[in-house]
Amino acid sequence: MKTRMSLCVGLAAAAMACAFPAAAQTVKIGLISTYSGPGAAQGDQIDKGAKLYMKLHADKLPPGVKVELITRDDTGANGDVAKRIAQELIVRDKVQILTGVVWTPNMAAIAPLTAEAKIPFVSANASGAKVVGMSPYMARVSFTLCQSAYPLGQWAAKKYKKAYSAVSDFAPGHEAEGCFVRGFKEGGGEVVGTVRIPLANPDFVPFMQRIKDAKPDVLFAFNPAGKQATAMMKAYGDLGMDKANIKYLGTGDITTDEELQGMGDAALGVITMHHYSAAADRPANKAFVAAYKKEYGADLNPGFMVVGAWDAMDAIYGAIRAQGGKIDPDKTMEILKQYKSTTSPRGPMSIDPETRDVINPEYLREVRKVGGKLANVELETITTAIKDPLKEFEKKK
Repeated sequence: MKTRMSLCVGLAAAAMACAFPAAAQTVKIGLISTYSGPGAAQGDQIDKGAKLYMKLHADKLPPGVKVELITRDDTGANGDVAKRIAQELIVRDKVQILTGVVWTPNMAAIAPLTAEAKIPFVSANASGAKVVGMSPYMARVSFTLCQSAYPLGQWAAKKYKKAYSAVSDFAPGHEAEGCFVRGFKEGGGEVVGTVRIPLANPDFVPFMQRIKDAKPDVLFAFNPAGKQATAMMKAYGDLGMDKANIKYLGTGDITTDEELQGMGDAALGVITMHHYSAAADRPANKAFVAAYKKEYGADLNPGFMVVGAWDAMDAIYGAIRAQGGKIDPDKTMEILKQYKSTTSPRGPMSIDPETRDVINPEYLREVRKVGGKLANVELETITTAIKDPLKEFEKKK
């Protein structure tokens, strides 16, 4: 009797299982970005890139697997806030992967948490060279400043004799300055001055006047992408530095695609080195820009932070597929180390398995008018794949 009852219970359970499909496997991803304060525009770019990727690639997940994106606001370059919300995402929300982060100090603040909790983190933007090495559970698909600043210095030395460097006073700015100066000096150029500009609420005019008085051939600049870059560009134009034959050049942060139209004609002729331009003719980029405009507005262009978030989600989705939705942190990191993309809007890119840092193409660009609007026109591919030069310099010591 007991045997028959057990068999009946078993058959009933099996029937119930057939009648009600198994619940979907949910992968929780925590997105830390800047949704308020002066850096909200940058954070919005990351948010848009991640969500657009998810909308267009929902069918790329394994059967029965779905992704839940949980967003949190770090309010700006504030490591204490970033650390607190990362801890909440890990402990309370039980996320299995983290991504996002505009600011290098914020990425540095959450690094110990990712190591302690074994939570993989994929940087969509923060560019400080050394921060990825602060945790074995961090990888980056965005860029480092040295990847563009060093080859730009080498290129500039072939055309100009004297340079002045002006950068924002925090780690990425210091790295950009050091790498440009190194490349420029190696090419035989002379650096006649350097200045580091406060990150908070700077008045650019006194700094730019000092640079104008030094009469360099070229000004190298780095600002965090956004309103600061526009303010510095306008100071350059208002002081007539272009008419004084001081060429303005820098990393791609100073003429971001989403900010470019607000800079006005002062930006015309500015030369930058960067891994992405919304104006690029690559088929993958054309499709990406069209999808972005369809989703968010025909007058909006995606900047490099959109691309960083897009590629971060592509890397994460690849790790999810490879594990059938069952996320193991160590396996995830091994998969991320092997990440490669031939369909990124920026062109072919990958993650260096040794450093877990991005390997990028770099393009020489000039601001020109295309169809009556300002655009970063790619003039030349400087390199199809550059590792972070700072790490390469360290190897040679």
